[in-house]
Amino acid sequence: MVHAERAALIGDLTRLDDAQWRRPSLCDGWTVHDVLAHLVDNARATRLGFLTDLVRARFDFDRQNTRGVERARGTTPQETLERFRREASRTSAPPAPLDSRLVEEIVHGEDIRRPLGLARAYPPRAVDRALRLQARTPVSFGGAKETLSRVRITATDADLTIGTGPEAEGPALSLLLAVTGRTAVLTDLRGPGVAALAGG
Repeated sequence: MVHAERAALIGDLTRLDDAQWRRPSLCDGWTVHDVLAHLVDNARATRLGFLTDLVRARFDFDRQNTRGVERARGTTPQETLERFRREASRTSAPPAPLDSRLVEEIVHGEDIRRPLGLARAYPPRAVDRALRLQARTPVSFGGAKETLSRVRITATDADLTIGTGPEAEGPALSLLLAVTGRTAVLTDLRGPGVAALAGG
């Protein structure tokens, strides 16, 4: 599933112009080009390499990610895309559940696609697995465990309800993006729990 998502994103990015590559993504502070560079760095990650980089970044995930983008970003977007194409079939991963690979590819895929007006019909099983992983992962590790202790999310297009508290409902993909902090998708959701998601 991860390889399929990488291949689909490569296909979507093949014909972008310079202005599209510079467009702000849904990932705060990063352009479309930056997010792709992050995905290159992420695809290259190994358990030992990830831990080494984290120590060098003094256990600051944001600093680690920034350095990864700088390391993986080519001098042109086309060079970065070619690097991603070369790494797309890798199976290495950092010391995290394997479903974290799905979170990375789907969420960052949308960070790129939505500002560009691109759409993808993700496999429901992939979105379900990514969302369930986020629900059991602490916020300090990029998840939504604490958030979902005070809001219940219900997918309107899948058999999925997670959490406790006032309900927010909408498409599973939008729920996944919302619990990872993408406030731009909150308009896709409805219910009293949306305010809790907006608050993080």
